Amino acid sequence: MEKIRFALVGCGKIGERHAGHILSQGVLQAVCDVDRERLKKAEAAYGVKGYADLDEMLGQEKEIDVVSVCTPNGLHAEHSIKALRAGYHVLCEKPMAISSRDCGEMIKVAEQMNRRLFVIKQNRYNPPVAAVKKALDENRLGTVYNVQLTCFWNRDDNYYRNSWKGTKLLDGGSLFTQFSHFIDLLYWFFGDVQRVAAFTENFAHTHSIEFEDSGVAILQFYSGPIGTINFSVNSYKKNMEGSLTIIAEKGTVKIGGQYLNTLEYQCIDGYTIEISDKGNEANQYGTYVGSMSNHDKVYANIIAVLRNGDRISTNFFEGLKTVEIIEKIYQAAQRS
Repeated sequence: MEKIRFALVGCGKIGERHAGHILSQGVLQAVCDVDRERLKKAEAAYGVKGYADLDEMLGQEKEIDVVSVCTPNGLHAEHSIKALRAGYHVLCEKPMAISSRDCGEMIKVAEQMNRRLFVIKQNRYNPPVAAVKKALDENRLGTVYNVQLTCFWNRDDNYYRNSWKGTKLLDGGSLFTQFSHFIDLLYWFFGDVQRVAAFTENFAHTHSIEFEDSGVAILQFYSGPIGTINFSVNSYKKNMEGSLTIIAEKGTVKIGGQYLNTLEYQCIDGYTIEISDKGNEANQYGTYVGSMSNHDKVYANIIAVLRNGDRISTNFFEGLKTVEIIEKIYQAAQRS
């Protein structure tokens, strides 16, 4: 069977990770980046034709099946819509966009063109996360009362220097770039958010970013639970914690580690969550780490969906809901 053919838009660090998984599971047909030096490096590394203009690539590369969009957050909508209108399926890195309006436009075009729009939500594949989701789906915990999401990472001024990161226009905020995977899990586990109260501050990055570096939020879910989010990129020198605690009628569970990679605590009535798979290591980006590296599973799902009609792991509606929840938090913070 012929392999799925991909084009990659954005050849930065996350683009390099995508390219590796494309090469191992499919065919990398072309790459695109406005940075000529980075583009030349990608052409040499992957042995494919490079384009500095997305429209040119979409017009010339007729054998592409999927366009993987790995550009800055604020360009996800524009680049995804162009690829969809050109007739290709799209895999969009997180966040899907930095406004729910842009997400809606992406969904509208995908539907009009009858194309698939995949969204990266890699934390869903973390073994502890998948195991707790299974326990929730099987009602092992009973009624959920309280939820606590804690995200204490480190991103110093050097991370933002000479970069689109830290700008309102292309980055959007810490919840979009650093913690949207975590917000996605709140929606995946507990559903949509009804009400939010929030506070945000920029304590340590006043000269390097245009938004908050820390925040707290109180959430009430339509499904009943109340919850809190405490996030910061000011953890001293390195990432400290990415954790999710659930307090429920029949049990208490905490998924912890730096990036939701360990099951730190469980006490459940008549049930024990068993985890045999250690999972992948975190994404390594030089001086800092990101979430667990599960892009291989994302690409395997894309191929299974397009080849066999399998169920999509994260659909565009769920990508939209993550953005909507982040918007609710930022809007609540503005009112405070």
